[in-house]
Amino acid sequence: CVLCGRTDDCTEKYGEKRTYVKYNLTVHNYCLLMSSGIWQRGEEDEGVDGFLITDIRKEVNRAAKLKCNICKKKGASIGCVAPKCKRSYHFPCGLQRECIFQFMEDFRSYCWEHRPVQEFTDQEPRGASQCTICLDLVEHLPVYTVLKSPCCKNAWFHRECLQCQALSAGIFFFRCTVCNNKEKFQKEMLRMGIHIPERDASWELEENAYQDLLHCYQHCDAKRCLCKKGRDYNEPDSKWEIKRCQYCGSRGTHLACSSMRSWEENWECMECRSILATSGKYSKPKKRSLATSEKTNGTTCLLEEPSPKSPRQSSGSPRSFLLQSPKIMCQNLSPCSHQELRASNRMTMCLSPVMSNRYWSLRQKRLKEQRREVCNILRELKVQVKTKPTRLNINAENIWSSALKGFRQRIFSPTNTIEVSFLNCKNRSKTNTSAASKHHFFQLLMLHLQNSSLFEGSSGKNLSLDFQALEENLYFEAGKMIAVSLVHGGPSPGFFSKTLFKCLVYGPENVKPSLEDVADDDVAQTIKKIKYADSLSSLQSTLQDCCEFLAAAGCLRPVTALCDRNMLVNDILIYHVIKRVTLPLESFRQGLKTLGVLEKMQMHPHVFSSIFCHKPERLSAKTICDLFTIHSSSDVNKVEGADFWMGYLQDVESGESVLTLEDILLFVTGSCYIPSIGFDPEPTIKFLRIRYPIGNRLLNCLELPITKTYQQFKNKMEFTIRNILKVERE
Repeated sequence: CVLCGRTDDCTEKYGEKRTYVKYNLTVHNYCLLMSSGIWQRGEEDEGVDGFLITDIRKEVNRAAKLKCNICKKKGASIGCVAPKCKRSYHFPCGLQRECIFQFMEDFRSYCWEHRPVQEFTDQEPRGASQCTICLDLVEHLPVYTVLKSPCCKNAWFHRECLQCQALSAGIFFFRCTVCNNKEKFQKEMLRMGIHIPERDASWELEENAYQDLLHCYQHCDAKRCLCKKGRDYNEPDSKWEIKRCQYCGSRGTHLACSSMRSWEENWECMECRSILATSGKYSKPKKRSLATSEKTNGTTCLLEEPSPKSPRQSSGSPRSFLLQSPKIMCQNLSPCSHQELRASNRMTMCLSPVMSNRYWSLRQKRLKEQRREVCNILRELKVQVKTKPTRLNINAENIWSSALKGFRQRIFSPTNTIEVSFLNCKNRSKTNTSAASKHHFFQLLMLHLQNSSLFEGSSGKNLSLDFQALEENLYFEAGKMIAVSLVHGGPSPGFFSKTLFKCLVYGPENVKPSLEDVADDDVAQTIKKIKYADSLSSLQSTLQDCCEFLAAAGCLRPVTALCDRNMLVNDILIYHVIKRVTLPLESFRQGLKTLGVLEKMQMHPHVFSSIFCHKPERLSAKTICDLFTIHSSSDVNKVEGADFWMGYLQDVESGESVLTLEDILLFVTGSCYIPSIGFDPEPTIKFLRIRYPIGNRLLNCLELPITKTYQQFKNKMEFTIRNILKVERE
């Protein structure tokens, strides 16, 4: 290795050892990451994981002048970050001398004297306990080789055991082995020098690791097997076909051995039958003809008949949201309507325009209230942001690559103030357009994410399955970008489906997807064929046609009754919408934890759904009027020029001006949208004796001229704002 000078090839200790014949270069991954004088200035595919070859050469030359305080040889590229400490050492020497290397943020290194330690109180139990990983004894001592859990009082580990566990589990599965805590445990272990790689667990990456789970039970467990070819013999579509228990699936029987005439008959093993009998739920199935189990027109099964108290509505019906709200129903139905509702399950409800408008206005009012609450919550999170700036150099023509590069640079921190500089924008003054550039950047970034391959769907989007994006950890970066955008004044995403949002806040195991969540047309058509099959034969025919798809989804199973289709459809939806994207979802959730955004979402789900699942409110004259506060010592209605301002906003909204409401907002604040976190400071208006309007973006203040006529006011507004924005765009 050009940095430590050793030939050791131990991935667990020093990271991957790579040799580049073209550059005559060999380097350990950890030696490179921990070197004090080198930064990741290139793209991921440039040099060595973004470390340029020229920079590595410079770092080798710099280290050649430094002597290692441990082995006394030159080439010590790592220095202790403690103030006034001048110790330098090689990475292997540092490990040997029990230095601590933090594989996070700035990749800091601490020597044996200044390394972080865990606090041990006098109340800590002395003696020894079992390491919950290797099960050997570990002494309760404040030494380098022993670590205690931050979340469990009596959990102690060997450092080597924890490091092996972390390398195997990866960032998604590494957690406390006692209480399963993840966030607090990982934070402490990273501080104490445990390297947690940002990749999936080793057992998830192993090919065909779960292949055994796909095998079906094929064995006859009847007390007396009649098959001459043995209990393991299975011949489909014959009396020697093996039928599995309908409850546990872990016992089987030949049809002939249990006197079953056809596959359609249900069978349960003795263990399940005894459990059901004990619970009082077991009864012998009654035989019935097909005519009694299906309606005469063949359209639907009697088991599928809707409840008389709730009329049948499709989930996509425009009136379905009213049917789900008992308050709306009670307000808008007369007493006789309730009786009619009970009398007929085919009744439908028609809404008058007045009722629709009333509900719409109530819904919009509620959304505004929720967004105000979100604004206050995000402002609490913004307290973490420091004044220290981090500059992002953004190419507007390649917004994703440049944003990804900026977010992945080692000096980037979500808690720093973000400044954006567009590489293809000229003549921009830092004072006037830093806020405008940042707002524009976040707007372009959210638009790109909405249309990227990471999401699928038309309006309400779910996560897609992109293996390359998963390998490059892009789902994590996308979640991180959305979290940073919300806290730093970016727009609300507004394109999440309710299913995706619920998976994030409630957990995927508690969510039931619908057919509208399926973006793939072929899959949606297949599910519809199963869902709307009108007879058992047509259902079985459909299942036969799509058996490969069902097998891949783990939903291939015999269907013996038409009513089984609902459970099958539900299982397919859960697989396609949720289970298929388990890894992307977990990675995305980790990214959203940045700055504590996901935690707040989980605490206030109904409030945050207003900005994640609903498009931002379209600007109106009333919205702009409410947004700006008029500075005046007298009554607002008596302020000279205030009536011209309000009248002009009405003209702009109705299209009687060359400007738009977005132009006015951009002129004053540098943003053409209202951020989820709101503006800081709050936008204000002053009416002054000036010739033309002035937009002060530092103070978000609009200074307007006092004119004699409305036409003069309108002309000055359009002339000034139109020309200033034109110059900025050029």
